[in-house]
Amino acid sequence: MVIKFTPEINKVYFINEYTLFQISSGNGGIQVDFKNYFDWQNKAIYLEKGQYIKFLSDDFSVLKMEFPSEMVFRNKEVRVLFKHLISLGYINFDTSHHFENIIHQIESNDQVDNVIDLSTKQWYYQNPFQANKEEYQIIFDTKDVIDQQYTSNISNKEITAYIDEKGYNVQSLIKNKVGVSVKSLLSNKKLLESKKEIAFTDKSIKEISYDLGYNDPAYFNRVFKNNVGKNPLLFREEFDYKNRDLFSQNIMELLQLYHTKERTLEFYASKMNLSPKALSKKVKDKMQTSLGKLIRYQMIDTSKLLLSQDLSIKDISLELGFEEPNHFSHFFRHYTGESPSRFKNNKVQ
Repeated sequence: MVIKFTPEINKVYFINEYTLFQISSGNGGIQVDFKNYFDWQNKAIYLEKGQYIKFLSDDFSVLKMEFPSEMVFRNKEVRVLFKHLISLGYINFDTSHHFENIIHQIESNDQVDNVIDLSTKQWYYQNPFQANKEEYQIIFDTKDVIDQQYTSNISNKEITAYIDEKGYNVQSLIKNKVGVSVKSLLSNKKLLESKKEIAFTDKSIKEISYDLGYNDPAYFNRVFKNNVGKNPLLFREEFDYKNRDLFSQNIMELLQLYHTKERTLEFYASKMNLSPKALSKKVKDKMQTSLGKLIRYQMIDTSKLLLSQDLSIKDISLELGFEEPNHFSHFFRHYTGESPSRFKNNKVQ
C-alpha cells in the first residue's frame, strides 16, 4: 500500500525495507547516502535496505511504498531498481505516464507486484548505461560481490574471478558502461559504509577502521581525509545527525524568496550574516554543491512550474528576471536539453 506522509526537515529516514518514494510536491533538495539531489521531480525513487533519505526543506509531500525483501529479489533483474552503482535509482514519469497512474491507484498486493514488474521494464527501457540485459546482470553480479566482500580487502582480480566464467572482460565492461572502474566501485562502497559508521554510530574511529578491514587506523584516517576533505571526527561533528542543523533549510528558503531577482553570492551572504567566502564553503560542506548550482536548480524548477501554466514564454522570461525571451530559452535548453516550447507542449499532451 502507498503511505502518504510529510517528512520532517533534515531528519534522517533509515530504509529498513526496499522502498519506493515519490515526491508529490515540494521545493528544494533531498539527500540520499550523503549525496544531494535536486532533480527528483516526476520520478519514482528506489532505495534498498541500509540506505537513508533526508529532506532538505520543510514543504515536501511524499508517497512511500515498501516491498518485502523476498518479493523484491525473487527475480535478479529487479536489482537494477534498488542496487545503486554511481547515483540515485529512479523511474522517470516523463516517459511512463501509465506507471505514474498505477502508483496512485495501488489497492492490493497484486498491484504492488505490478509496480515492480512495470518498474523493471521501464528501467530497462530507460537503459541508463546503454547495455544489454546480459551485460547488466554481469555488472550487478559484480556489485553484489563488492557489497558482500568489501571488508575483506578483496582485490579487483578476485572480484572479477567470480564473474569471468561468462567470457566477459568485466573490468572493461564496467568501465565502458558505468564510467567507473571496478576499483572505484569498491572504494566508493568502503567510503560510503565508513561515512555511515562515523555519522550514525558512537563507535570509535579505531573500531570503525578495523570493522572495515583496515589494519592501521592512521591509514584509514588518511584515506578518509583524502577522499572527503576532512578527518573522520570533523565529518561526524559537521554532519550533525542528532541536532539537525537548519543551515540547508535557511539557504533554501532564501533562494525560494529571491532567486528570480537576486543571483549573487554577496546578496545571500549578507542575508545569512556570513562573508561570501564563508557562505560558499558552508554550502559546499553542508550540501555538496555550489550556491550557483542551487540557484540554477531553483530557476529550472520555477521555469517548469510556470511553463505548465497558461503563460507565454515572454511573460515567463520577465517573471524570472531575464532581459530577453531568447536569453531564457537559451538558459532552459542548456540545463534541460529541450526548449521551453517543447517542454510546454509535452506537458499539454
